[in-house]
Amino acid sequence: MLKRVFISIAILAVVCLSCFIVYQVAYGMGGKAGYDKGYASGQNVGYSSGVEDGYDEGYISGEQDGYAEGYATGKVDGYEEGANAGLGHGYTLVDPTYGQVVSFLNTDITSDNKYIEGSYGVYVCSHFARDVCNNAEEKDFRCAYVEIRYPDGGHAIVAFNTVDEGLVYFDAITDERVRPVIGDRYHQCIEAKEGYYYEEPSFDDTIMDILVIW
Repeated sequence: MLKRVFISIAILAVVCLSCFIVYQVAYGMGGKAGYDKGYASGQNVGYSSGVEDGYDEGYISGEQDGYAEGYATGKVDGYEEGANAGLGHGYTLVDPTYGQVVSFLNTDITSDNKYIEGSYGVYVCSHFARDVCNNAEEKDFRCAYVEIRYPDGGHAIVAFNTVDEGLVYFDAITDERVRPVIGDRYHQCIEAKEGYYYEEPSFDDTIMDILVIW
């Protein structure tokens, strides 16, 4: 009887051990298969999501950066082309302060040029005024070419519409401020530099008209 009990226990132990071994093998195979399947599925989902998100982000960033770069380049090229074609560029100019005008004239070298008369004027007041206007525009300042008309002839000066003192006039030859008034003599309207004064000229320099050209 005891012998049968031991045999039964032995058989049961063998069966249990076999079941445990089978379980371990099946568990390992199932775990590997599940890992592989889960990894593959996760990789596919992650890759797809990553590609989509990366594409969207890259496309949007690229589009924005490309637009900004293209807009800036196009604006510059278009501006240069338009300016060269004579379409104007007044919108880029600003009205300076009075101090900025004085500072600009103090550094501008136009007044250093020599006044040269000729049959049609080699380099006279109109040339001085033209060059000051062009140089002011290079500094982004709006500058007007002004014609002072006399009974017989006239004179060319410049003007700035300053933001703090309004419209101010300057003689482009000497950089002196002028306060022209119709009916007054031009030489009396000049604010001569310290130590200088203007004598009455041999011609009638009565101001008949003031023509401001922007």
